[in-house]
Amino acid sequence: QVQLIESGGGLVQAGGSLRLSCAASGRTFSNAAMGWFRQAPGKEREFVADISQSGGGTFYEDSVKGRFTISRDNAKNTVSLQMNSLKPEETDVYYCAARTRFNSAAGYYPEDEYNYWGRGTQVTVSS
Repeated sequence: QVQLIESGGGLVQAGGSLRLSCAASGRTFSNAAMGWFRQAPGKEREFVADISQSGGGTFYEDSVKGRFTISRDNAKNTVSLQMNSLKPEETDVYYCAARTRFNSAAGYYPEDEYNYWGRGTQVTVSS
């Protein structure tokens, strides 16, 4: 089992950067692929990025590719999302999530594929 806690959210100006972190507890972290999602009030939760168990593979939603970087440190039980050139429309609650199903390759996975979720951290991008 995996428990996840996000941190690093806050207020940033458009064009600025934030680094989100997700701390995982549990002895199965290294067996879990990880993802980041985001959600605005009244909107559906959107996929952002995914990373494989080893960290060797990553996958990004098209709108963030080249600006966001997902990474993980299995020794520290953390996964991060570096966000650069942030836009006001990316004001959302950001969630980290873990996949423990058979599919280990990084890629797009719907939210139902993720077994565990953090509580989210608010990111606000001002214009």
